[in-house]
Amino acid sequence: MKGYAWANGAATILNAVATWKGAAFGIDLKTRAEVELNHSGDILGDVPGVDTRLIEASVRLVEERLGYSYGAVVRTYSEIPVAGGLKSSSTAANATVLATLDAVQEEMDLVEAAKIGVAAAREVGVTITGALDDALASMLGGVVVTDNRHMILLKREEFSRHVMLLVPERKLFSIDTNVSSSRLIAPMADVAFDLAMRGDYGRAMTLNGLAYCAALGLPTKPMLLALEAGAEGVSLSGTGTSRS
Repeated sequence: MKGYAWANGAATILNAVATWKGAAFGIDLKTRAEVELNHSGDILGDVPGVDTRLIEASVRLVEERLGYSYGAVVRTYSEIPVAGGLKSSSTAANATVLATLDAVQEEMDLVEAAKIGVAAAREVGVTITGALDDALASMLGGVVVTDNRHMILLKREEFSRHVMLLVPERKLFSIDTNVSSSRLIAPMADVAFDLAMRGDYGRAMTLNGLAYCAALGLPTKPMLLALEAGAEGVSLSGTGTSRS
């Protein structure tokens, strides 16, 4: 039995590291997944050069939820750069969860499906907050605002804009983020959260980007140039290094 699915990437409006509250929006870059079930009992990722623990855990947790015990081979194909802040992990987990559901011919509420990917990311240690905001922006599209501590979707809104991405070659993995420095900017994150809840996404993401770049020692010049050129909002996506 084989299953196929895809999920979109996402970009940050508000990073959740400072306060556990986050916001993100879907972008039109995709990760595709193929899950081939077998009777070996082993779940193996077949993606050369990539840590496959997340996609393997995603398959296993879907099977555990539904009461299956198949082995599997998992393959993913992505347009999203790894460790660039464009939610490559959340997107891979989502695509894998959906492909596993397709393979066993089961359906699941999309929010619950995304939460399985979040649980897998926590289990293998590729996230600080659980990244529910990233997972739901990827799974549902549009804009989402979430409480990652309590795993609650606070708001979702359809959202369509042109997006420009600056993706430097440097990679920054979420788990390597300076959490203590990030939490110093919690008052600014609270303001950005209030703006996001009011639908003022441009100012929310710009405040987020400037604050997190200061906390993480990353340059703000690309964001200032984008604002000068007329961008509605600019931000550091995730914990780096992409700007959107």
